[in-house]
Amino acid sequence: MAKDPRAVDDEDHDEQGASPKELLFAACRSNNTDLLTEVLSQFPETEESKEESKDEADETKESTETKPTTTTTTEPPKDGAEDSEDSTPLSKFLNESRDSLGRMALHVAAKYGNPEILDMLLDQEGLEVDPESLMEGDTPLHVAAQFTSEDPEVGGYLIHLLVDAGADPRIKNKGLQKPVDLVDPNCPEIRSYLQEAEAEIEQEARQEAAQRAFDAEIARQTKHGGDIIIEDLDEAGSGPASDSE
Repeated sequence: MAKDPRAVDDEDHDEQGASPKELLFAACRSNNTDLLTEVLSQFPETEESKEESKDEADETKESTETKPTTTTTTEPPKDGAEDSEDSTPLSKFLNESRDSLGRMALHVAAKYGNPEILDMLLDQEGLEVDPESLMEGDTPLHVAAQFTSEDPEVGGYLIHLLVDAGADPRIKNKGLQKPVDLVDPNCPEIRSYLQEAEAEIEQEARQEAAQRAFDAEIARQTKHGGDIIIEDLDEAGSGPASDSE
C-alpha cells in the first residue's frame, strides 16, 4: 500500500533537538495544526497583540479588584528557539525559512494539499504571500495550481485562499509560466477564476496609475498657479470623473 505523501516519520517532529524550522516544515507536510500552533507560539507577540493582551488584562484586573494581583511571565521559546528566535519576529522567521529544496512554508503546505495549514500561515501578520522557490521560481500559487491535477477541489480551495490573501496570479516562474498555465486542463472553472483575478488586478493597477497621473497634474497646476480644469483631465482619461458630470 502506497504511503500517504503527507505522512512523515515521527522523528521529523518528535525529536527533542528539532529546530523551529524543522518543526515548521514537518507541520506543513503532515497537516499537523497542533504542531504548527506550537511553533508559532514560540515567537514574541507583535506590538498589536501585546496591546490587545494588555487591554484584556486591564479588563480582567478591573473585574477582580478584590483579588490579589498576580504577575504573568512569558515562558522562553522551546526546542532550540531560545537563541535568535526569541528576538526574531515571527514574520521574519516564516519569510526566511526554506527547506532543503528551497521552498517556503506556504509552498510545502500547498504541495501536500493542506488548506488548514495554509490558512493558519496566511493569518500571520507580515507573511510574504508570493515567495519564489529557488529551483523553479514557483510561488505558492503555482504550487496550488499544480495540485489541481491531484485533487481539483482541494487545489481550487488552496488557490482561493491564496488569491484572497493577495497572491498575484500574474507572476511567472522560471519556465515563464503563470499559475493559470499549471492548472489541470479538466478544471476550466479554476482557470477562469485565475484569469478573472488577473484581470481585476490589472484593472486596479490601471486605475491607480490614472489616479497618480491625475494627482500629479493637479499638483503641477497648483504649483504654477494655474487654473485646475478637471473636466479636461477627465476627458483625457487622466483622473476620476468630476462632480459636475
